[in-house]
Amino acid sequence: MKSILETDVLCKYFGGVKAVDKVSIQVEDNTIFGLIGPNGAGKTTFFNVLTGLLKPSSGRILFKGEEITNFAPHRITGLGISRTFQNIKLFEHLTVHENVKIGFHTKTRTGFIDAVLNNNTFKEDEFKADKRGRELLKRVGLEGEEETLAQNLSYGKKRRLEIARALAADPKLLLVDEPAAGMNAIETKEIVDLMRNLNKEGIVIVIIEHDMSVIMNLCDKIVVFNDGNVISEGAPGEVKKDPKVIEAYLGKG
Repeated sequence: MKSILETDVLCKYFGGVKAVDKVSIQVEDNTIFGLIGPNGAGKTTFFNVLTGLLKPSSGRILFKGEEITNFAPHRITGLGISRTFQNIKLFEHLTVHENVKIGFHTKTRTGFIDAVLNNNTFKEDEFKADKRGRELLKRVGLEGEEETLAQNLSYGKKRRLEIARALAADPKLLLVDEPAAGMNAIETKEIVDLMRNLNKEGIVIVIIEHDMSVIMNLCDKIVVFNDGNVISEGAPGEVKKDPKVIEAYLGKG
């Protein structure tokens, strides 16, 4: 199967701390790919490097065969990579609909002058963002919440809104950082179902998650990080039995 994302001996060092150390992975098209590992293993740093928030110390990143190492975040988003964050990042005092419309910024033609003049370019972009935003909110189960302030949503619905905003960039690859964290069993099942549906629609998903039942039941392939290194990779059943993985989570003996 063809790879959509590859890293080649990717490294990110902070002084003497090797947060990501010589990581080489391949994420295949049409799959859900899991990243697991103990706290501090380097998973979120890896996401930050992939999306341009941090520059790698060395190594390469390829997306659909094109090298994107050191690309700026907005350029990476424009190519088709979106993400959510471990700590939900919403505009709390804006409405649900306004939050998701912000996600269209890489897909619009409107410039500063267009906005000031309120010209046809601005009006067309606003119309498209409004329509598409409502469609995305329905897609993630937030229909009817358009005018609710983001701060008034439940935790689970905030996660859905963050995903909807990431989808506004029309990604081919969606990086999701701990989507089930802090959720109850019903909310977790809803997020898992949403991830499956998005994947069936053609979006490749890379997910960081500490809930092992989510990872084992959702992912086609899993990579395990520990101290910035990949210590295991394979199908869920293989990774689950790997002695190195058991030791990383539970310790020796």
